[in-house]
Amino acid sequence: MKQQPNQILIFDTTLRDGEQSPGASMTIDEKVMLAHQLKRLGVNIIEAGFPVISEGDFEAVSRIAKSVKGPIICGLARCVEKDITAAAKALEEAENKRIHIFIATSKIHMQHKLKMEPDEVIQRAVASVKQAKMHFDDIEFSAEDATRSDPEFLIKIFSAVIEAGVTTINVPDTVGYTMPDEYAELINRLNREVKGIENVVISVHCHNDLGVATANSLAAIKNGARQVECTINGIGERSGNAALEEIVMGLKTRHDLYKEFTSIETKELLNSSRMVSQITSIQVQYNKAIVGKNAFAHESGIHQHGIIANPETYEIMRPEDVGFNGNDMVIGKHSGKHAIKQWLVNNKIKLSDNEISHLSQQVKSFSDSRKVISDADIFKILSKTNTNYAKI
Repeated sequence: MKQQPNQILIFDTTLRDGEQSPGASMTIDEKVMLAHQLKRLGVNIIEAGFPVISEGDFEAVSRIAKSVKGPIICGLARCVEKDITAAAKALEEAENKRIHIFIATSKIHMQHKLKMEPDEVIQRAVASVKQAKMHFDDIEFSAEDATRSDPEFLIKIFSAVIEAGVTTINVPDTVGYTMPDEYAELINRLNREVKGIENVVISVHCHNDLGVATANSLAAIKNGARQVECTINGIGERSGNAALEEIVMGLKTRHDLYKEFTSIETKELLNSSRMVSQITSIQVQYNKAIVGKNAFAHESGIHQHGIIANPETYEIMRPEDVGFNGNDMVIGKHSGKHAIKQWLVNNKIKLSDNEISHLSQQVKSFSDSRKVISDADIFKILSKTNTNYAKI
Protein backbone atom coordinates (compact mmCIF):
# COMPACT_ATOMS: atom_id res chain seq x y z
CA MET A 1 0.00 0.00 0.00
CA LYS A 2 1.36 3.37 -1.03
CA GLN A 3 0.95 5.80 1.84
CA GLN A 4 0.41 9.43 0.94
CA PRO A 5 2.31 12.20 2.73
CA ASN A 6 0.62 13.13 6.02
CA GLN A 7 -1.69 10.12 5.81
CA ILE A 8 -2.34 8.10 8.96
CA LEU A 9 -3.14 4.47 8.21
CA ILE A 10 -6.06 3.05 10.17
CA PHE A 11 -5.46 -0.53 11.28
CA ASP A 12 -8.74 -1.88 12.62
CA THR A 13 -8.51 -4.75 15.08
CA THR A 14 -12.18 -4.99 16.08
CA LEU A 15 -12.35 -8.52 14.67
CA ARG A 16 -9.30 -9.67 16.63
CA ASP A 17 -8.54 -7.61 19.75
CA GLY A 18 -12.09 -6.30 19.92
CA GLU A 19 -13.51 -9.81 19.92
CA GLN A 20 -11.30 -10.61 22.92
CA SER A 21 -13.61 -8.46 25.05
CA PRO A 22 -15.40 -10.82 27.45
CA GLY A 23 -18.76 -11.66 25.90
CA ALA A 24 -17.93 -10.16 22.49
CA SER A 25 -17.35 -13.35 20.52
CA MET A 26 -18.64 -13.20 16.95
CA THR A 27 -19.80 -15.91 14.59
CA ILE A 28 -17.98 -16.38 11.30
CA ASP A 29 -20.85 -14.81 9.36
CA GLU A 30 -20.89 -11.82 11.72
CA LYS A 31 -17.16 -11.32 11.23
CA VAL A 32 -17.51 -11.38 7.46
CA MET A 33 -20.42 -8.94 7.58
CA LEU A 34 -18.47 -6.57 9.82
CA ALA A 35 -15.38 -6.84 7.61
CA HIS A 36 -17.45 -5.60 4.65
CA GLN A 37 -18.66 -2.68 6.78
CA LEU A 38 -15.05 -1.87 7.70
CA LYS A 39 -14.29 -1.73 3.98
CA ARG A 40 -17.20 0.72 3.49
CA LEU A 41 -15.81 2.72 6.39
CA GLY A 42 -12.51 3.01 4.56
CA VAL A 43 -10.06 1.33 6.95
CA ASN A 44 -6.66 0.56 5.44
CA ILE A 45 -5.87 -2.68 7.26
CA ILE A 46 -8.37 -5.16 8.72
CA GLU A 47 -6.90 -7.50 11.32
CA ALA A 48 -9.30 -10.35 10.63
CA GLY A 49 -8.23 -12.68 13.40
CA PHE A 50 -5.67 -15.04 14.91
CA PRO A 51 -5.82 -18.05 12.56
CA VAL A 52 -3.98 -20.59 14.70
CA ILE A 53 -6.18 -20.28 17.80
CA SER A 54 -9.25 -22.10 16.47
CA GLU A 55 -10.83 -23.60 13.37
CA GLY A 56 -13.47 -20.88 13.52
CA ASP A 57 -10.92 -18.08 13.55
CA PHE A 58 -9.02 -19.70 10.69
CA GLU A 59 -12.18 -19.98 8.62
CA ALA A 60 -13.22 -16.39 9.38
CA VAL A 61 -9.84 -15.04 8.29
CA SER A 62 -9.93 -17.21 5.17
CA ARG A 63 -13.45 -16.11 4.17
CA ILE A 64 -12.64 -12.45 4.73
CA ALA A 65 -9.44 -12.85 2.71
CA LYS A 66 -11.45 -14.28 -0.20
CA SER A 67 -14.38 -11.86 -0.15
CA VAL A 68 -13.11 -8.46 1.04
CA LYS A 69 -11.06 -6.79 -1.67
CA GLY A 70 -9.26 -3.46 -1.34
CA PRO A 71 -8.10 -3.20 2.28
CA ILE A 72 -5.09 -5.17 3.49
CA ILE A 73 -6.30 -8.29 5.31
CA CYS A 74 -4.08 -9.15 8.24
CA GLY A 75 -3.66 -12.23 10.40
CA LEU A 76 -2.00 -12.31 13.82
CA ALA A 77 0.70 -14.82 14.76
CA ARG A 78 3.10 -15.35 17.60
CA CYS A 79 6.75 -15.79 16.73
CA VAL A 80 6.01 -19.50 16.47
CA GLU A 81 6.38 -21.59 13.32
CA LYS A 82 2.89 -23.14 13.40
CA ASP A 83 1.26 -19.72 13.90
CA ILE A 84 3.02 -18.27 10.86
CA THR A 85 2.15 -21.30 8.74
CA ALA A 86 -1.52 -21.07 9.75
CA ALA A 87 -1.67 -17.34 8.95
CA ALA A 88 -0.07 -17.90 5.56
CA LYS A 89 -2.59 -20.58 4.66
CA ALA A 90 -5.61 -18.57 5.90
CA LEU A 91 -4.56 -15.53 3.88
CA GLU A 92 -3.65 -17.36 0.67
CA GLU A 93 -6.51 -15.86 -1.36
CA ALA A 94 -6.30 -12.28 -0.06
CA GLU A 95 -5.90 -9.58 -2.70
CA ASN A 96 -3.70 -7.64 -0.25
CA LYS A 97 -2.33 -9.48 2.76
CA ARG A 98 -0.17 -8.92 5.82
CA ILE A 99 1.08 -11.02 8.69
CA HIS A 100 1.36 -9.43 12.13
CA ILE A 101 3.86 -11.30 14.30
CA PHE A 102 4.64 -10.50 17.91
CA ILE A 103 6.78 -11.44 20.87
CA ALA A 104 7.01 -9.94 24.35
CA THR A 105 9.95 -7.66 25.12
CA SER A 106 9.44 -6.48 28.69
CA LYS A 107 11.53 -7.99 31.47
CA ILE A 108 8.47 -9.28 33.34
CA HIS A 109 7.10 -11.02 30.25
CA MET A 110 10.41 -12.46 29.12
CA GLN A 111 11.17 -13.86 32.58
CA HIS A 112 7.76 -15.10 33.69
CA LYS A 113 5.87 -15.85 30.47
CA LEU A 114 8.45 -16.65 27.79
CA LYS A 115 11.20 -17.83 30.16
CA MET A 116 13.71 -16.61 27.60
CA GLU A 117 16.82 -14.45 27.73
CA PRO A 118 16.77 -11.16 25.76
CA ASP A 119 19.19 -12.46 23.12
CA GLU A 120 16.98 -15.51 22.61
CA VAL A 121 13.97 -13.24 22.08
CA ILE A 122 15.81 -11.32 19.37
CA GLN A 123 16.91 -14.55 17.69
CA ARG A 124 13.34 -15.89 17.76
CA ALA A 125 11.97 -12.63 16.34
CA VAL A 126 14.46 -12.52 13.47
CA ALA A 127 13.93 -16.19 12.63
CA SER A 128 10.17 -15.63 12.56
CA VAL A 129 10.50 -12.63 10.24
CA LYS A 130 12.61 -14.74 7.88
CA GLN A 131 9.99 -17.50 7.93
CA ALA A 132 7.21 -14.96 7.31
CA LYS A 133 9.13 -13.55 4.32
CA MET A 134 8.68 -16.88 2.58
CA HIS A 135 4.94 -16.10 2.37
CA PHE A 136 4.51 -12.34 2.79
CA ASP A 137 5.95 -9.11 1.44
CA ASP A 138 4.06 -7.10 4.07
CA ILE A 139 5.20 -8.01 7.59
CA GLU A 140 4.37 -6.20 10.80
CA PHE A 141 6.32 -6.88 13.99
CA SER A 142 5.03 -6.02 17.46
CA ALA A 143 7.08 -5.81 20.65
CA GLU A 144 4.44 -6.88 23.14
CA ASP A 145 4.41 -4.77 26.33
CA ALA A 146 6.73 -2.28 24.62
CA THR A 147 5.97 0.57 27.02
CA ARG A 148 7.26 -1.45 29.98
CA SER A 149 10.31 -2.64 28.05
CA ASP A 150 13.85 -1.29 28.29
CA PRO A 151 14.09 1.31 25.47
CA GLU A 152 17.61 0.17 24.68
CA PHE A 153 16.33 -3.37 24.13
CA LEU A 154 13.49 -2.07 21.95
CA ILE A 155 16.00 -0.20 19.78
CA LYS A 156 18.06 -3.38 19.45
CA ILE A 157 15.19 -5.73 18.56
CA PHE A 158 13.47 -3.27 16.20
CA SER A 159 16.76 -2.68 14.37
CA ALA A 160 17.23 -6.43 14.02
CA VAL A 161 13.76 -7.18 12.63
CA ILE A 162 13.93 -4.25 10.21
CA GLU A 163 17.19 -5.63 8.85
CA ALA A 164 15.46 -9.02 8.54
CA GLY A 165 12.71 -7.50 6.41
CA VAL A 166 9.70 -6.17 8.34
CA THR A 167 7.73 -3.31 6.80
CA THR A 168 5.90 -2.05 9.91
CA ILE A 169 7.00 -1.96 13.54
CA ASN A 170 4.37 -1.71 16.24
CA VAL A 171 5.00 -0.17 19.66
CA PRO A 172 2.04 -1.37 21.74
CA ASP A 173 1.01 -0.06 25.12
CA THR A 174 -0.28 -3.56 25.80
CA VAL A 175 -1.46 -3.02 29.37
CA GLY A 176 -2.46 0.64 29.11
CA TYR A 177 0.37 1.69 31.42
CA THR A 178 2.05 4.67 29.79
CA MET A 179 1.05 8.34 29.73
CA PRO A 180 0.99 10.64 26.68
CA ASP A 181 4.23 12.52 27.42
CA GLU A 182 6.11 9.25 28.06
CA TYR A 183 4.71 7.63 24.95
CA ALA A 184 5.55 10.65 22.80
CA GLU A 185 9.12 10.57 24.12
CA LEU A 186 9.45 6.83 23.40
CA ILE A 187 8.16 7.14 19.81
CA ASN A 188 10.41 10.12 19.26
CA ARG A 189 13.46 8.24 20.54
CA LEU A 190 12.73 5.16 18.42
CA ASN A 191 12.32 7.41 15.40
CA ARG A 192 15.80 8.82 16.05
CA GLU A 193 17.74 5.74 17.10
CA VAL A 194 16.36 2.57 15.47
CA LYS A 195 18.49 1.58 12.51
CA GLY A 196 16.50 1.58 9.27
CA ILE A 197 13.45 3.22 10.86
CA GLU A 198 13.11 5.56 7.87
CA ASN A 199 12.24 2.55 5.70
CA VAL A 200 9.29 1.28 7.75
CA VAL A 201 5.99 2.53 9.17
CA ILE A 202 5.77 3.11 12.92
CA SER A 203 2.49 1.81 14.32
CA VAL A 204 0.92 2.25 17.76
CA HIS A 205 -1.60 0.11 19.61
CA CYS A 206 -2.89 1.60 22.86
CA HIS A 207 -5.06 0.09 25.56
CA ASN A 208 -7.34 2.16 27.74
CA ASP A 209 -6.70 0.86 31.26
CA LEU A 210 -5.94 4.38 32.53
CA GLY A 211 -8.33 6.09 30.11
CA VAL A 212 -5.67 7.62 27.84
CA ALA A 213 -5.59 5.28 24.81
CA THR A 214 -6.78 7.97 22.40
CA ALA A 215 -4.54 10.62 23.93
CA ASN A 216 -1.54 8.29 23.69
CA SER A 217 -2.28 7.48 20.05
CA LEU A 218 -2.55 11.15 19.11
CA ALA A 219 0.64 11.96 21.03
CA ALA A 220 2.41 9.23 19.05
CA ILE A 221 1.16 10.68 15.77
CA LYS A 222 2.68 14.04 16.71
CA ASN A 223 6.01 12.24 17.13
CA GLY A 224 6.20 10.19 13.98
CA ALA A 225 3.73 7.29 14.17
CA ARG A 226 2.01 6.76 10.82
CA GLN A 227 -0.34 3.89 11.65
CA VAL A 228 -2.85 3.62 14.49
CA GLU A 229 -4.34 0.33 15.65
CA CYS A 230 -7.82 0.81 17.06
CA THR A 231 -11.31 -0.67 17.34
CA ILE A 232 -14.88 0.44 16.73
CA ASN A 233 -16.37 1.73 20.01
CA GLY A 234 -12.99 1.13 21.66
CA ILE A 235 -13.83 -2.50 22.50
CA GLY A 236 -11.04 -4.90 23.40
CA GLU A 237 -9.17 -6.60 26.21
CA ARG A 238 -9.99 -5.32 29.73
CA SER A 239 -10.82 -1.60 29.35
CA GLY A 240 -10.51 -1.77 25.60
CA ASN A 241 -8.45 -0.11 22.88
CA ALA A 242 -8.17 3.34 21.42
CA ALA A 243 -11.51 4.05 19.72
CA LEU A 244 -11.30 4.38 15.94
CA GLU A 245 -13.99 7.05 15.84
CA GLU A 246 -12.13 9.20 18.40
CA ILE A 247 -8.80 8.97 16.57
CA VAL A 248 -10.34 9.78 13.20
CA MET A 249 -12.48 12.69 14.36
CA GLY A 250 -9.67 14.02 16.54
CA LEU A 251 -7.46 14.29 13.47
CA LYS A 252 -10.26 15.70 11.32
CA THR A 253 -11.62 18.22 13.82
CA ARG A 254 -8.16 19.42 14.87
CA HIS A 255 -6.52 19.31 11.45
CA ASP A 256 -5.08 22.71 12.34
CA LEU A 257 -3.02 20.99 15.05
CA TYR A 258 -2.13 17.63 13.51
CA LYS A 259 -2.06 18.32 9.73
CA GLU A 260 -2.63 14.60 9.06
CA PHE A 261 -5.62 12.90 7.44
CA THR A 262 -7.15 9.41 7.16
CA SER A 263 -9.06 7.62 4.42
CA ILE A 264 -12.07 7.05 6.68
CA GLU A 265 -15.57 7.84 5.38
CA THR A 266 -16.72 9.48 8.59
CA LYS A 267 -20.44 9.32 7.71
CA GLU A 268 -20.14 5.54 8.23
CA LEU A 269 -18.90 5.88 11.82
CA LEU A 270 -22.34 5.68 13.43
CA ASN A 271 -23.41 2.74 11.24
CA SER A 272 -20.20 0.92 12.16
CA SER A 273 -20.67 1.64 15.85
CA ARG A 274 -24.24 0.38 15.84
CA MET A 275 -23.33 -2.76 13.91
CA VAL A 276 -20.61 -3.63 16.44
CA SER A 277 -23.03 -2.99 19.32
CA GLN A 278 -25.68 -5.17 17.69
CA ILE A 279 -23.28 -8.04 16.94
CA THR A 280 -21.54 -8.06 20.34
CA SER A 281 -24.47 -6.89 22.51
CA ILE A 282 -22.04 -4.41 24.08
CA GLN A 283 -23.76 -1.04 24.02
CA VAL A 284 -21.82 2.22 24.17
CA GLN A 285 -22.49 4.57 27.06
CA TYR A 286 -24.77 7.51 26.27
CA ASN A 287 -21.94 10.03 26.70
CA LYS A 288 -19.48 8.10 24.49
CA ALA A 289 -17.53 10.53 22.32
CA ILE A 290 -18.60 10.75 18.66
CA VAL A 291 -21.14 7.90 18.56
CA GLY A 292 -22.92 7.98 21.94
CA LYS A 293 -26.64 8.78 22.10
CA ASN A 294 -25.89 12.06 23.86
CA ALA A 295 -22.91 13.09 21.71
CA PHE A 296 -25.07 15.69 19.94
CA ALA A 297 -27.96 15.94 22.42
CA HIS A 298 -28.73 19.11 24.39
CA GLU A 299 -31.10 19.64 27.33
CA SER A 300 -29.67 22.72 29.05
CA GLY A 301 -31.61 25.84 28.12
CA ILE A 302 -28.41 27.87 27.73
CA HIS A 303 -26.95 25.29 25.35
CA GLN A 304 -30.20 24.91 23.44
CA HIS A 305 -30.43 28.66 22.92
CA GLY A 306 -26.88 28.69 21.55
CA ILE A 307 -27.43 25.68 19.27
CA ILE A 308 -30.63 27.19 17.83
CA ALA A 309 -28.79 30.45 17.16
CA ASN A 310 -25.69 28.77 15.70
CA PRO A 311 -24.75 25.07 16.18
CA GLU A 312 -21.05 25.96 16.38
CA THR A 313 -21.64 27.62 19.76
CA TYR A 314 -21.64 24.18 21.40
CA GLU A 315 -20.87 21.63 18.68
CA ILE A 316 -17.32 21.28 17.36
CA MET A 317 -18.41 18.68 14.79
CA ARG A 318 -21.46 18.40 12.57
CA PRO A 319 -23.58 15.43 13.67
CA GLU A 320 -24.25 14.66 9.99
CA ASP A 321 -20.50 14.18 9.43
CA VAL A 322 -20.43 11.07 11.64
CA GLY A 323 -23.78 9.63 10.54
CA PHE A 324 -26.43 11.27 12.73
CA ASN A 325 -29.43 12.97 11.09
CA GLY A 326 -28.86 16.07 13.19
CA ASN A 327 -28.61 17.18 16.79
CA ASP A 328 -31.20 16.29 19.41
CA MET A 329 -33.01 18.90 21.48
CA VAL A 330 -34.03 17.05 24.63
CA ILE A 331 -36.98 18.57 26.46
CA GLY A 332 -36.58 18.34 30.22
CA LYS A 333 -36.37 20.35 33.42
CA HIS A 334 -33.19 22.10 32.23
CA SER A 335 -34.80 23.27 28.99
CA GLY A 336 -35.85 26.86 28.42
CA LYS A 337 -38.39 28.66 26.26
CA HIS A 338 -36.14 28.58 23.20
CA ALA A 339 -36.28 24.78 23.09
CA ILE A 340 -40.04 24.80 23.63
CA LYS A 341 -40.43 27.32 20.79
CA GLN A 342 -38.33 25.10 18.52
CA TRP A 343 -40.38 22.04 19.49
CA LEU A 344 -43.57 23.92 18.63
CA VAL A 345 -42.15 24.98 15.26
CA ASN A 346 -41.08 21.41 14.51
CA ASN A 347 -44.61 20.22 15.30
CA LYS A 348 -46.29 23.12 13.45
CA ILE A 349 -48.03 24.48 16.53
CA LYS A 350 -48.60 28.19 17.15
CA LEU A 351 -48.90 29.65 20.67
CA SER A 352 -48.71 33.15 22.08
CA ASP A 353 -45.69 34.22 24.10
CA ASN A 354 -47.68 33.89 27.35
CA GLU A 355 -48.84 30.41 26.37
CA ILE A 356 -45.28 29.39 25.56
CA SER A 357 -44.09 30.62 28.97
CA HIS A 358 -46.89 28.72 30.68
CA LEU A 359 -46.17 25.54 28.70
CA SER A 360 -42.48 25.81 29.59
CA GLN A 361 -43.29 25.99 33.30
CA GLN A 362 -45.68 23.05 33.03
CA VAL A 363 -43.00 20.98 31.29
CA LYS A 364 -40.46 21.81 34.02
CA SER A 365 -42.90 20.80 36.74
CA PHE A 366 -43.79 17.59 34.93
CA SER A 367 -40.12 16.72 34.43
CA ASP A 368 -39.42 16.78 38.17
CA SER A 369 -40.95 13.29 38.31
CA ARG A 370 -39.64 12.02 34.96
CA LYS A 371 -36.13 11.32 33.66
CA VAL A 372 -37.24 11.59 30.05
CA ILE A 373 -40.10 13.56 28.51
CA SER A 374 -41.50 12.28 25.24
CA ASP A 375 -43.37 14.11 22.52
CA ALA A 376 -46.49 12.33 23.73
CA ASP A 377 -45.97 13.79 27.22
CA ILE A 378 -45.70 17.32 25.83
CA PHE A 379 -48.83 16.87 23.71
CA LYS A 380 -50.66 15.66 26.81
CA ILE A 381 -49.54 18.73 28.79
CA LEU A 382 -50.43 20.96 25.86
CA SER A 383 -53.92 19.52 25.48
CA LYS A 384 -54.65 20.11 29.16
CA THR A 385 -53.38 23.68 29.30
CA ASN A 386 -54.06 24.94 25.76
CA THR A 387 -57.20 23.25 24.49
CA ASN A 388 -57.52 25.65 21.57
CA TYR A 389 -53.95 25.61 20.27
CA ALA A 390 -53.73 26.08 16.52
CA LYS A 391 -51.76 24.13 13.94
CA ILE A 392 -49.67 26.37 11.72
